[in-house]
Amino acid sequence: MRGNRPLCANRIRGLARARREERLGRTKEVYACRLERNAGTLAGCEKNKPNVLGETLGRANGFCYSRGAMNEAGNEQLERGLGLKEAVALNMIEIVGIGPFVVSSLVIKAMGGPQAMLAWVAGAVIATLDAFVWSELGAAMPKAGGTYVFLREAYGPGKWGRLMSFLFVWQTFLHVPLSVASASIGFAEYAKYLYPLKTWEAKAVSGGLVLVLIVLLYRRITTIGKISVLLWVGVIGTMLWLIWGGVTHFDRRIAFDFPAGAFNLNALWFAGLGAAMVNTVYSYWGYYNICHLGGEIKQPEKNIPRGIFLSVLGIAVLYLLMQSSILGVVPWREAAESKFLASLFVEKLYGATAAKFATAMILWVALASVFSVLLGASRVPYSAAIDGNFFPVFGRVHPTKKFPHVSLLVLGGLAFVFSVVLNLKTAIAGILAVRLIVQFIGQTVGLMILRRRWGLEKFPFKMWLYPVPAVLTIVGWSWLFWHTGPARKWGLLQIAMGVVAYLVWSWDRKQWPFAETRNRRPEISASGK
Repeated sequence: MRGNRPLCANRIRGLARARREERLGRTKEVYACRLERNAGTLAGCEKNKPNVLGETLGRANGFCYSRGAMNEAGNEQLERGLGLKEAVALNMIEIVGIGPFVVSSLVIKAMGGPQAMLAWVAGAVIATLDAFVWSELGAAMPKAGGTYVFLREAYGPGKWGRLMSFLFVWQTFLHVPLSVASASIGFAEYAKYLYPLKTWEAKAVSGGLVLVLIVLLYRRITTIGKISVLLWVGVIGTMLWLIWGGVTHFDRRIAFDFPAGAFNLNALWFAGLGAAMVNTVYSYWGYYNICHLGGEIKQPEKNIPRGIFLSVLGIAVLYLLMQSSILGVVPWREAAESKFLASLFVEKLYGATAAKFATAMILWVALASVFSVLLGASRVPYSAAIDGNFFPVFGRVHPTKKFPHVSLLVLGGLAFVFSVVLNLKTAIAGILAVRLIVQFIGQTVGLMILRRRWGLEKFPFKMWLYPVPAVLTIVGWSWLFWHTGPARKWGLLQIAMGVVAYLVWSWDRKQWPFAETRNRRPEISASGK
């Protein structure tokens, strides 16, 4: 065993840089390997067999490593090719998408007047509070998978963290295809302004969009970064054009035509606000996308927090200006019934030809959004697979383009199916109901646990006024989950099914809570022999 110890330690250092191992407390990986490596054999290093530290081991190139080291090595296969500019662009194009153009009328109808602006403000507030959580976790753990890694480390990689991270991956195969499908369905619905599509034709358009996206994403991350900047230019240009039109034609009488009782703060008013916020929060989501690409971000401890807050601030300003512009041109009663509100807005200002051009640009925005969603999400199953907590096939990286191609193809295939069988309203409610409990509330609680366990020195970014933003985030997400309506039961059912799936998975692989327990930890002399 003594002769193999240096070889094993050197192999670990080759897979995960020593500097990062020290910063993240990975020294126990070397210790575990020294204990489990037997002379000339892999005895004691069988796949999925826990070591004396309670970690799960696996094989790689004839050596045994704990899953933390294997995950570190998996992140080393990815290319850190995204700077702050690309990070902000990817976040912003995912945030905008088709959302603000297709849900604006739904928000106005739910609130019953121009006071609908309050729902957009409230959405910006809860997104900003949650941005502190994502920034702190993302800067501390800049790895592929984002929330998967956060939940695993927060709740303990050997026990509850395995369950929570598994549940997130389990949900990824539902909420990501739903997210992509909602944008592609919205794309097809909005395209009806240009051409009256029949039902089957609209399904063909939404499904075809998903296939185009898969083709666009099947390439190196550096090329993806360039495409994202090009898409971002179209997104921001479209919104600025709409805002300029509203500012130069703004009518105060239309914008402030509040109905009687617009601000009666009773139960009915708050129910309307909750229903409206389901749609506005859906339109803000995406500010966290770069956390899932943490293993491909340059200087992540700085660029992840900066990218998140620049994205939230920029989009909040654009949304509020755009919604104000629309309400200052289109009477709210007419706006509430329009399926093509932004196009109607441009038509009133510049005529039918300009409205068609605006519609084409809105479709560009929708394309940009699903491009970013599918890109970030494809890293989640990959991260779980290299961590030994999901099917190994998802851990494969394209040999030349250096991206998780199997994960991309599977999620893209599911998104294609959903895009041709669901409607937009069902997809939006389903997304929120499925994600809020495990991902958003779960990782906020997890951050509070990590702060107590790790101390502040391991967090390059620290949220202001802690724990106020974290507590308010939990309250806000819980309240919003209640207002997802009937979709609540499907969200809870999906979590329950995930727990059952995890128990079956872990029992089959003899992992926690079914792992063999070791009652005695071997003693090691001061020399480490």
